Amino acid sequence: MVTKKTKAKKLVIVESPAKARTIENYLGKDYEVLASMGHIRDLPKSQLGVDTANNYEPRYINIRGKAPLINSLKKAAKAASAVYVASDPDREGEAIAWHLGHILGLPEDGKNRVTFNEITKPAVKEAFKHPRSIEHDLVDAQQARRVLDRLVGYSISPILWQKVKRGLSAGRVQSVALGLILDKEKEISAFVPEEYWSLAAIFKAGRQEFSADFYGLNGKKTKLEKQTAVAEVLKQIDTKKDFEISDLQTKESKRNAPNPFTTSTLQQTANSQLNFHARKTMQIAQGLYEGISLPKVGHVGLITYMRTDSTRLSQTAQEMAKDFILAEYGENYYHRHNLVKKSDSIQDAHEAVRPTDVKRTPESLKTILTRDQYRLYNLIWSRFVASQMSEQRLENQSLMIVQKQATWRATGIKVLFDGWTKVMKTSSTKNNILPALKIGDHVQMVSNLPEQHFTQPPARYTEATLIRALEELGVGRPSTYAPTMDTLQRRGYIGFDQKKIVPTDLGDIVQGVVVKSFPEVTDKKFTSKIESELDKVETGSAKWQKVIDEFYRPFSKEVDAAVENLEKVPIYDRIAPELCDNCGGLMVIRRSRRGEFYACARFPDCHGTKSIVEQIGMKCPKCGIGDVVVKHTKRGRVFYGCSRYPECDFASWTKPKPAEDSDDTKTEVKSSN
Repeated sequence: MVTKKTKAKKLVIVESPAKARTIENYLGKDYEVLASMGHIRDLPKSQLGVDTANNYEPRYINIRGKAPLINSLKKAAKAASAVYVASDPDREGEAIAWHLGHILGLPEDGKNRVTFNEITKPAVKEAFKHPRSIEHDLVDAQQARRVLDRLVGYSISPILWQKVKRGLSAGRVQSVALGLILDKEKEISAFVPEEYWSLAAIFKAGRQEFSADFYGLNGKKTKLEKQTAVAEVLKQIDTKKDFEISDLQTKESKRNAPNPFTTSTLQQTANSQLNFHARKTMQIAQGLYEGISLPKVGHVGLITYMRTDSTRLSQTAQEMAKDFILAEYGENYYHRHNLVKKSDSIQDAHEAVRPTDVKRTPESLKTILTRDQYRLYNLIWSRFVASQMSEQRLENQSLMIVQKQATWRATGIKVLFDGWTKVMKTSSTKNNILPALKIGDHVQMVSNLPEQHFTQPPARYTEATLIRALEELGVGRPSTYAPTMDTLQRRGYIGFDQKKIVPTDLGDIVQGVVVKSFPEVTDKKFTSKIESELDKVETGSAKWQKVIDEFYRPFSKEVDAAVENLEKVPIYDRIAPELCDNCGGLMVIRRSRRGEFYACARFPDCHGTKSIVEQIGMKCPKCGIGDVVVKHTKRGRVFYGCSRYPECDFASWTKPKPAEDSDDTKTEVKSSN
């Protein structure tokens, strides 16, 4: 009996199992799709792995523990009629494809590389019609960054271990970010508050009351710096007599629709609106990109590739948005926007982050997605649709109210057309309409409220504002922000007070050592220049070895000088006010990524530890028995809870105030980031 020979399948290799399931669903039975689980080759962890004497040649090895996976990929490739690598469409993905080609023995000039910006059936099918060879400029750019960061990290870290303490690290983007945080802290410490006063008032026109703020004297804007200045104003007016409308202005303005998301603006918005750390945002976005299983559809990618610095939208995406807006909201709400590259530092390799199908509304997916997936998808979907909608039109009103020499100013706003805010509800502007008055009309002052204020110090960075600052400086790229934030926290260089980033003493010490011995590593302009040089490598206008050499030659001399001249920096443990429960010995205050704790001074002979309970000086507003104490999530974020937990489950992101000062102290703590 003759058996029919099975036709060999074509092999496709991607990074993750989720992506593999989605793509295999699209390509059909003639294809087998396997996952490499990310990189399969890398520089060795135990040594530098870069030959600085031989043109910075990297020494790659197979990643430990991946031998069975590599063998299975080799076996599958040998049996396949063709092999394609469909890793992500960026530098990192190109490098993964290059390494896989090396391991599997694929021809250097073979057309084995397939890329797509969205994981949808049409996009994937079209991409497989146009396979290409490896783009070595992209590989070189990734390789240059990897080698450069290895040279910096593996040169400075041993010095920090020797001169400060073990377990520390430094890096180009990391050190600049930490420097920004510490510089901000110095500004805050040096800040001297200045007193000033405000003088608000409630006026009445007919039956309608409205508020106004003191503007000035004799028609000129006047600052109220002291209480005596407020008293002088109040002395000049007679609250029992009428005030007159001296000026009235009405002006129309527009609020333009926001651009669709780039990686950094997505991270910033998710941090400020959803309380997501950058790492969490990217993890959820990766899952939405790789594919979610939908009823009657199967696995499908819900968003386009999420690592991008461009706000550009494809023609297909613009037409998709237009059709949806016209059908759902009407012609008045549609306005085509030309989203173009704004800066030479923008690579513009991929279009903006957007939904792959605008008809998959967040509400239609709410029961399928997890809570966090839904919230992030809703953010991306709403921003994309809003970016193609009409401006919001506003009528701005301004009244000047005068009696004698004193003038108050009232402002109002009226929404004439909601435009794009119909989709982005959080950005809508509420009406605040002033009474219908004209110049010469009279109004009465109902009450006034003098209030003392003090100027506030600069605000500490949040993840959102720090990412924005790094992006504006040209330091780092979309793929670097999340791991940078994560590293700073894991090393114990920063902590979080609610959403504000607070540097630790250890972070200050490490930065001091790095600034003193390696000034270029912490220099914002120099680091930005390096990023530009790496971009040139990607476009083929610079050789990666030359970029590395120009940095490493002077840097290596700084390393030698630091090893020889840098003195050891002593770090003294602070004595804790309590004794160890295990051995009765002294305890010291130490820091982990979750904050400070008490540890036995006899460690490692004794492993005794205690949590530090920090009270804020008030009883729990829920049970009235326990004390409100400062707590930390697993990722180090500060919140406030009852000392009687789990008997009492009170928790709040914001610091509670006594009941008479706050109407809402019982704020539920959502999932930690």
